[in-house]
Amino acid sequence: MPENSSQRPMRRGPGGPHGPGPHMGEKPKNFKKAMGKLILFIRPFLAAVIVALLFAVAGTVLNLLGPNVLSDLTDAIQTSFLQGGIPGVYEMDMARITQLCVFLVCIYGAGLIFSYLQGLIMATVTQKNSRNLRTAISEKINLLPLRYFDSHSIGDILSRVTNDVDMIGQTLNQSVTTFVTAVVMLAGSIVMMFVTNWIMAFTAIGASIVGFVMMFLIMGKSQKYFARQQRYLGEIDGHIEETYAGHNVVKAYNAEEQAKAEFGRINRNLYVSAWKSQFFSGLMMPLMNFVGNLGYVAVCVVGATLLVNGSIAGFGTIIAFTLYVRLFTSPLSQLAQAFTSMQSAAAASERVFEFLEEEQLSDESGKTARLPADQVKGEVEFDHVRFGYEKDRIIIHDFCAEAKPGQKIAIVGPTGAGKTTMVNLLMRFYEVNGGSIRIDGISTQDLTRENVHDLFCMVLQDTWLFEGTIRENVVYSKENVTDEEVVRACKAVGLHHFIMTLPHGYDTVLDDNANLSAGQRQLVTIARAMIENAPMLILDEATSSVDTRTEELIQQAMDKLTVGRTSFIIAHRLSTIKNADLILVMNGGDIVEKGTHEQLLAQNGFYADLYNSQFDPA
Repeated sequence: MPENSSQRPMRRGPGGPHGPGPHMGEKPKNFKKAMGKLILFIRPFLAAVIVALLFAVAGTVLNLLGPNVLSDLTDAIQTSFLQGGIPGVYEMDMARITQLCVFLVCIYGAGLIFSYLQGLIMATVTQKNSRNLRTAISEKINLLPLRYFDSHSIGDILSRVTNDVDMIGQTLNQSVTTFVTAVVMLAGSIVMMFVTNWIMAFTAIGASIVGFVMMFLIMGKSQKYFARQQRYLGEIDGHIEETYAGHNVVKAYNAEEQAKAEFGRINRNLYVSAWKSQFFSGLMMPLMNFVGNLGYVAVCVVGATLLVNGSIAGFGTIIAFTLYVRLFTSPLSQLAQAFTSMQSAAAASERVFEFLEEEQLSDESGKTARLPADQVKGEVEFDHVRFGYEKDRIIIHDFCAEAKPGQKIAIVGPTGAGKTTMVNLLMRFYEVNGGSIRIDGISTQDLTRENVHDLFCMVLQDTWLFEGTIRENVVYSKENVTDEEVVRACKAVGLHHFIMTLPHGYDTVLDDNANLSAGQRQLVTIARAMIENAPMLILDEATSSVDTRTEELIQQAMDKLTVGRTSFIIAHRLSTIKNADLILVMNGGDIVEKGTHEQLLAQNGFYADLYNSQFDPA
């Protein structure tokens, strides 16, 4: 239930439906701690992950053996050519060549199988882990107090469910195995090069090291531009969303030039950061090609020299080294990219686990007190209630009031007086800081929240409809509701005639294309409250979005609905609560006056001033 900004703390974080999560270049606060929590969470799949990593290592090792076998194969063919006594006639050792070819095919085939199994396992683990993370977040949302949502935007929470979980999944599926295989490939290629020929090994590494130093310098330089690019993307998305959401206001106040100027500023910043990040990123591939080609040239020159001097047996060693140079250069760029991705995943893990570790509502499984809805009389007592959305800022100081069964209680007052706050406390959306609220003599603290919610039907100022038919929206969460009851409720609020004009009547699907006015959407929620048929009723500005004629129809329906029910009505239109049994006038979190409409007018006090300000032309 929304409350005025003067009382509730301001929300922070992105306001869009998909606020920005961690991006490439964003670093976690504590990398080891974040990754440790992620490892603990995937503990059920840890054995599968280890098997997948072993498959990845095995596949990498087999690929490392390939060049060595290829070297032997080349030398065997070369020897056959050199040993021929007659031009054009060669003595081919076909048995040896066939054996090496079959062995080479087996090596690369086994490597392919290991890579396939590794990918299959990690894809399965990734999706199951992502599913578990989303499930945990979904369950956590229902356990969080509303205080949390006061300080976090919906976009921020949705970003944790979507962007952050996806980032973790992508890293598990790709970067973890890439990191492991790159390390094995790098170490293995160095070992194999030194085993094959130490002189050419130093040549290849020396030729590549200058390029790698340049590569890491560029990565360090470009990382900040990627971070800026993502930040400015978030800014420009937010500006566009804000401008178009409030397009009528921008037009009405002739603020088009101001909006265009702000867009131009952000767009220029985005252009500069995007250009620089893409420029430095574009240097990586040519640089890696340069490093590889430089290594090939060095290996060929030194290898040819060694071959002439008789230090190596044949061309096979040179061919093997050209392959090892490629295997040596590619893992370093993969390592850099994988580590950057793992940093982003750690940042995403921090956000996800920060959410999962938030303080949640207390466990109420041990509570035994219960008020069945069909046995509730509806007597409500507020006994010296104190409350603040923040503990050091008390806004409800000493609220005392009593509602008799079946009474209609109106709560009025200026904006920010604390009207909706009292309803939030009554529903146990928030817990009181002092005093108590009792229903039929039982403190709401002794009842479970679900039990308290069952005792009330609510119609809020902000309407909420989900994608589904009109019938499904009216009977939301209620079982065994007949079509006759739905029609009766819709007729009571004056909605039946409109529904019957729709092509599919009560089976019309309400979605983004459904053309319902704000008032009609409110009528659907009022019909929903009638179907709920709880013993007590809360109306929070229920008629604020309808015209005067519709308001009269709703008022008549509400008068029928409130018969026999204790009702709490929050209203700014004081004309709608003239027949209330008790009017509580609030200001600054306290009750300043109470009584019936006539009694309060006769007092000529705060209520009279409010009432006259609405109806006195002067």
